[in-house]
Amino acid sequence: MAVDVAFLRGINLGKRQMKMAELKACLEEAGFSDVKTILASGNVRFLSKAGPAESKALLEKTIEKKFGFAVGVVLRTEDEIKEMLAEHPFDRIDPAADVTRHVLMFDEPLPKGVVIEDRPGHTEIVRVDPKEIYIAGYRQPNGRYTEGVEEVLKPLYAKLGKGVLDTMRNWNTIEKVLK
Repeated sequence: MAVDVAFLRGINLGKRQMKMAELKACLEEAGFSDVKTILASGNVRFLSKAGPAESKALLEKTIEKKFGFAVGVVLRTEDEIKEMLAEHPFDRIDPAADVTRHVLMFDEPLPKGVVIEDRPGHTEIVRVDPKEIYIAGYRQPNGRYTEGVEEVLKPLYAKLGKGVLDTMRNWNTIEKVLK
């Protein structure tokens, strides 16, 4: 059995509410084992007998049936998460900087050669991998960190077109999902 982590897109916003205890129970009923939710923002670690593609499809189908709305699932295997962590993508950021670290994860690989212009001192694109973009958001005078990320990413989304499945997580969450 393989350990996988599902990152659910766009839950607990507006009417798209789900309690993590209910999510855990419905996934266990669907045959996933050792299900653990991490925080209340749609992060779920589990064991599955199926491969990642089959697990993702079953997760999406199970969640829609239980909660009454479709949810996009970005799935990463335990090995993929370990690789993300081992590469220390934020090591070049000044440890004293007032910054928040995020990773934007895509369901499908990005086109080769993607370049995203960052805004130094505001929103820095630390690294672009085939399915992840690592982002550092610096504290702004209004106290916010990630305000303006949309502007930095706008050219990328224009190039990718509609229907792209992605979800962003704080790097602190990624550091917790396998524990």
